[in-house]
Amino acid sequence: MKSYRKELWFNTQTRVALINITPQVDDCLRESGIQEGFVLVNAMHITASVFINDDESGLHSDYKRWLEELAPHEPISHYQHNRTGEDNGDAHLKRQIMGREVVVAITDGRLDFGPWEQIFYGEFDGRRRKRVLVKIIGD
Repeated sequence: MKSYRKELWFNTQTRVALINITPQVDDCLRESGIQEGFVLVNAMHITASVFINDDESGLHSDYKRWLEELAPHEPISHYQHNRTGEDNGDAHLKRQIMGREVVVAITDGRLDFGPWEQIFYGEFDGRRRKRVLVKIIGD
């Protein structure tokens, strides 16, 4: 069995962003040479997420609106976490909702997705450098 590890780095210009990272994960898979196995993709920061869904702009707008309704950024005083001097209490909750990681099967050297599935990096406290781990195991 082989193993491959790579970090992808992001620094969004906005506080909240949803980025399709499927092409970068595909590049990692090609670099790994693994034909059968699994890829784990996870956000290495507690205010960011990795998830799978459709790459459709209306859905992305819906996600952003829905998450803001569930955990609004303001008022900042609404979150006890922010009493530590932070202003990202909402980002921690948004990450919890959207998830930390995804695992995708690899079959014949390709990501074994269902229809329309893509991998996304969700940023909820952006404008600083953060990383995503790609770990591939298999043969």
